[in-house]
Amino acid sequence: QAQLVESGGGLVQAGGSLRLSCAASGRTFSTYAMGWFRQAPGKGREFVAAISSSGIFTSYTDSVKGRFTISRDNAKNTVYLQMNSLKPEDTAVYFCAAGTSARRMNITNPDFWGQGTQVTVSS
Repeated sequence: QAQLVESGGGLVQAGGSLRLSCAASGRTFSTYAMGWFRQAPGKGREFVAAISSSGIFTSYTDSVKGRFTISRDNAKNTVYLQMNSLKPEDTAVYFCAAGTSARRMNITNPDFWGQGTQVTVSS
């Protein structure tokens, strides 16, 4: 069992940056692939980024490539999402998730979800 707690959300102007953190409890964090998802108002949850358990493999949805970076620190049981050049369309609740495969991570297969953190980008 794992518990995930996100932090770092907030209000930022377009073009600004935020770094989200997701702290995981439990001793098996390093064995999980981790991902970030988001859900904008009135829309479904969508995949943003994923990272393998070792941190070697990462993947991103096309709309954030070159702007967002996912990373992890297994010693701290934490995964991060560095978000640069933010746009109003990035406004959403951001969720972290733990699963078995970063390559196949999607909204249906994570084993654990966090509660989410709000990111609001003003124009």
